[in-house]
Amino acid sequence: MKWISDTEPHMLRLNRSILESILSRLPIRDAVSSSILSTKWRYRWTTLTHLVFDDNCVKTCNDRALLEGNLISFITRTLFLHQGPIHKFQLSTSYLQCCPEIDQWLLFLSRSGIKELVLELGEGEWFRIPSCLFNCKKLTRLELCRCEFEPPPSFKGFLYLKSLNLYQVLVGPEAIESLISSCPVLENLSLSYFDSLALTVRAPNLKYLCLEGEFTDICLENTPQLLAMSVAMYMTEDTAEHFEQSSSCNFMKFLGGVPLLERLIGHIYFTKYLSVGNRPGKLQITYSHLRVIELYQVSFEDMKEILVVLRLITNAPSLTELKISGSSHTSAATESPDLAFWAKECPKDCTFKQLKCVTMTDMSGVPHEMEFIKFLLANSPMLEEMSISPCVYVMDCRMNMLIELLKFRRASGQAEILFVQE
Repeated sequence: MKWISDTEPHMLRLNRSILESILSRLPIRDAVSSSILSTKWRYRWTTLTHLVFDDNCVKTCNDRALLEGNLISFITRTLFLHQGPIHKFQLSTSYLQCCPEIDQWLLFLSRSGIKELVLELGEGEWFRIPSCLFNCKKLTRLELCRCEFEPPPSFKGFLYLKSLNLYQVLVGPEAIESLISSCPVLENLSLSYFDSLALTVRAPNLKYLCLEGEFTDICLENTPQLLAMSVAMYMTEDTAEHFEQSSSCNFMKFLGGVPLLERLIGHIYFTKYLSVGNRPGKLQITYSHLRVIELYQVSFEDMKEILVVLRLITNAPSLTELKISGSSHTSAATESPDLAFWAKECPKDCTFKQLKCVTMTDMSGVPHEMEFIKFLLANSPMLEEMSISPCVYVMDCRMNMLIELLKFRRASGQAEILFVQE
């Protein structure tokens, strides 16, 4: 009997652990409903530290107002009955936009030790974040979608924030720069769908950066730990004119202080942006860790953009994978290109010692595209595969492209050229 009584507390703890593990894996609606199973399950969910709410929390119907009311009631009741700390609160819904109950929830969460906060609200009037959010001193992750905010003057930063994701958020450029720089341990930053934003990033511990939107200027001023970045820049006529008037070197402002970079993805207008401004001489930085480069919509009719690509790949001795898509026009093939450019600009002793895979898509067959492919084949002794996909507008030029490719010298005896015709 003594042995049995000694094991009862252990078995009780084990049962509690199992129950909590099960509840943590259930949708919040099912976790709350578990109270009806037995006395052992009753209100066990109220100590869950992760609360994730979405449109599935309420039964669907055709009455939008009823759906909103039911979801608000469910979330409010859940928070009212909850006991203990809440480490994660996520609300991803198309039913709610701007309602006063969200202010009350955030006020409650600011007093509950919240560490992760995700707000993804529906289309419509944007929700203005209340000042109580900036009292959540323990935040490590913050994601806001379709919101607007302005940090209060008393805000000193999120000292523990490691991940910041802002998607379609209205905030002044000074406020967002101040927010970023006041998060000393920030490692992951994602800014999406911003309009006409000039941005300077100061984040000494930043490792992952994702930018998407209409940026008039970007400067990575203090990001020495950056490992990976993805950038998509949308350009209007006004921003294009602003770019052309710039005299500073965008390449150095953006890539001059990222020595640890391992992966670089540049989408629309990225190489165009980097090509603007005074051309630097020999780069003072070597991207020793850069293994993957993806550049999309590169214009091989623009010598400055070609120089950007060359400057990147020839200063990345560890490059193993290269992906490039073109945006050239076949009309350029009828002109007389300056092919002496390649002998003048390409390093004589350049060798891509680790490059194994090259993917070229939307190729038009213009002379500088072909010279670039020729340059890669001649200087990549470890190349295993080069895949080339012509764009859909060069049906008549495909055979000529293929014949010319077969003439190019290959430094790698095992290099396989795949000519993909979609």
